[in-house]
Amino acid sequence: MRFMNEWDRERACRRFSQGATPNRLYLAETVERLAQWTDRNSDGWAYWGKPVRAAGRAIELIDSTTYEANQAQERTDATEAEVKAALRPIKSFLTRHGIDHEEVIV
Repeated sequence: MRFMNEWDRERACRRFSQGATPNRLYLAETVERLAQWTDRNSDGWAYWGKPVRAAGRAIELIDSTTYEANQAQERTDATEAEVKAALRPIKSFLTRHGIDHEEVIV
């Protein structure tokens, strides 16, 4: 399971805010909002595995560990199908816990 700490999430939002990858930016912002919601409503993002697992597909599309991977992600945006697939488990998590999607997914 991949995990993005606060610095990783902020960095992803900055990386994709340049305008060339709006779908990746949307996913980065969604993961950030989910992490913030989790921090407000539990022991925290680092300790509650369910929301992190729900965001797993989104994290795969926005997290990278090498310069080459960063460059590839910043040149090529995620497809609409990839975004929908990444949001599906997040929405399921929110629904199962009775959380309004608009709190997290804008």
